[in-house]
Amino acid sequence: MWDLKEKLWEIRDPIYGFIEINEWERDIINHPVFQRLRRIRQLAFTDLVYPGAVHTRFEHSLGVMHVATKVFDNIASECKDMLRSEYGLNEDGLNKVRTIIRLAALLHDVGHAPFSHAGESIMPYKDNGKLYKHEDYSSAIIKTVFKELIEDHKLNNNYDIKAEEVAAFVVKDYKVLKKFFFWVDIISGQVDADRIDYLLRDSYHIGVQYGIFDLKRLLKTIVILKTEDRPILGFKEGGLHVAESLILARYYMFTQVYFHHTRRAYDHHIANAIREILLKLNYSDGKLKPPDNEENIKDYLEWDDWKVGNLIKENKELYDCEKILKREHDRCVYHTNEVPDIDDLKKFDDIYHSISCEIDECFVDEAEKSFYNIGNDDIKILKEDESGEIVVRSLSELSNVVNNIKTVRQKRIYVPLIFQEKAINILKKEGLYSGE
Repeated sequence: MWDLKEKLWEIRDPIYGFIEINEWERDIINHPVFQRLRRIRQLAFTDLVYPGAVHTRFEHSLGVMHVATKVFDNIASECKDMLRSEYGLNEDGLNKVRTIIRLAALLHDVGHAPFSHAGESIMPYKDNGKLYKHEDYSSAIIKTVFKELIEDHKLNNNYDIKAEEVAAFVVKDYKVLKKFFFWVDIISGQVDADRIDYLLRDSYHIGVQYGIFDLKRLLKTIVILKTEDRPILGFKEGGLHVAESLILARYYMFTQVYFHHTRRAYDHHIANAIREILLKLNYSDGKLKPPDNEENIKDYLEWDDWKVGNLIKENKELYDCEKILKREHDRCVYHTNEVPDIDDLKKFDDIYHSISCEIDECFVDEAEKSFYNIGNDDIKILKEDESGEIVVRSLSELSNVVNNIKTVRQKRIYVPLIFQEKAINILKKEGLYSGE
């Protein structure tokens, strides 16, 4: 008798307890390109503000795979009849989708630049004038570096999955996704596995409670909803408040942690430092190479936090390298409200003019983020109306809290540490210094 039980391994995780992986996933995780994620911090230099924030894209990627699987399994269980009758997905079909989602979730961040989002400003421009994003690199890496490991692995004999299908989940390539398109929100949507994991994981390592929400409730109430346009992910009525709490958790984490004034200063310094280093190494425009051929991808994958850290030490004469090494970051001397009005912005411009006339080295940082998208992206909720009929409603219709979250557009003025007192005196002279 053949033993068809799949061999599994367990990885201990501080957020979920244990994360299970099979042989295929284990082989991908053990690949040197995936192991590179151990050398890319999840939150760049946030540990210079919150010392515990030293976790990496490696454990985050495992966590996203785990959460994406939990979301899928709940949907497959709750919506089994609809998935079979409407889309013809039997157990074999669902197993294939589940496997693709796990692989895409595992590999979604494999293309991150050094120091994660802080390094994205050194990515090159596309032909359309827009910057490449880490998702573009992840997709290219999946279709080249991991192509053989995905398509020729013995466990793929059960599914016939193509690397292109896995990559399509990362960049939302609907032409490739075709019948799988409505599953992509599990990887990238308003309530996706990526956001779920980074909110919980970042909160844990930083030591704050801002990103905490009821994950068990979320997993029990997320379903597929059939709409006139297309099937979408949404929530039963009982999941309204957990969906609301996840949006609020994201809002609090951005305003209290990700947009912290000192953290933003170090994002500025690391981006400038890498750009100057790349220029010294004859990289065009101080940018990394685009993911348009295998040679460029290979060069890109040589860059990680360790390499950049060593180069920062070797180039300590550069301004931004020195600031990082000595922890003498530029200081924020003035900022607007989180959601500035016209008068606030006019006042900011006047203050910047006054400071920049006397301090050449000052810079402006604008922390901008929309925390919830209404319209087509609005989270949908199954709700019973007054007649007792179950209808699909938008979260923004049902939640005053979510509907009133405004886009943050906070602007700050930074000056070098040696000019901090001078900038404060300028503010005092104009009666604008708050003593913060």
